[in-house]
This record gives sequence, structure tokens and C-alpha cells, in this order.
Amino acid sequence: MRTKITLACTECQHRNYNLTKDKKTHPERMETKKYCPFCRKHTLHKETK
Repeated sequence: MRTKITLACTECQHRNYNLTKDKKTHPERMETKKYCPFCRKHTLHKETK
């Protein structure tokens, strides 16, 4: 079963991306480098609740 997650920018704390992930194969929190339109650059985004 896939669950909905939200990714937030680590610099400005804006929640920019909504994704789904499989909790069975990836139980840990997700971290990716994505573009933040508020910072206008690529930053690290972490999974939030």
C-alpha cells in the first residue's frame, strides 16, 4: 500500500511537493534534492508528517 507524503524544504520550511511511497520497501524518512521555488535553487527536501 502506498501512502501520501509531503516534502518540505530544509532552508525555508515551505512544503513544496506531495508524493506517494511504499512504506514496506522504504520505512525510513525520505530525503531528496529538489528545486524550491521560494528559495529559487535546489535544496534538500525532507519528508514531513
